[in-house]
Amino acid sequence: MRAVIFANGVLNLADARAVLRPGDIVIAADGGLRHCQELGVTPAVVIGDLDSLLPDDISALQDADVEIIRYPDRKDQTDLELALRHASGLEIDEILVLGALGARWDMTIANILLLAAPELTGLTVRLIDSQQEIILLRGEGKISFHGRKGDTLSLLPLGQDARGVTVVGLEYPLENGDLRFGSTCGISNVLIEERATVYLQQGLLLCALSHQLPFTSP
Repeated sequence: MRAVIFANGVLNLADARAVLRPGDIVIAADGGLRHCQELGVTPAVVIGDLDSLLPDDISALQDADVEIIRYPDRKDQTDLELALRHASGLEIDEILVLGALGARWDMTIANILLLAAPELTGLTVRLIDSQQEIILLRGEGKISFHGRKGDTLSLLPLGQDARGVTVVGLEYPLENGDLRFGSTCGISNVLIEERATVYLQQGLLLCALSHQLPFTSP
């Protein structure tokens, strides 16, 4: 089972349509409801301080029996963090986040760092933005990426060195090596097969896959 969270950032609607599946649990993080409306999708849950919504929006949600979880305007978490926390308590194994990246660098960085939240351990959480996807790999673990030959995969240690890194299906080899936090050594590796796998023994590793063509859900 998969949850799809719509955040209030930049989103290409055609890309969003390409990844949505029947049966997805759709969650709108406050202003992310706008994306749902434009797509004609009724969310199961709307969560946040709701400062981006009009009274008519809230009335329409109530008429559609959408669950509304409202927080005070003055809070310590962003609407996306609240949405991720809510999703982590559902019976799901994957979370897809759309509209989490955009023009504000502070919000974009914060949204990426949310992948390291402890409550998301054990879940596959993907941030999707047009032709890119970002996933956090936790050690000890592995993750596979499906793409096309020539797509690029960047590996960025988060918070500390990433130890015992092995890659398969990429142009530049690495076997049981370490990637240093603050180094660009893992940037822009290239898929030489349609499937690439990354193994990590210890640490946190941000994996950013850039597709040559628009992303479609596997």
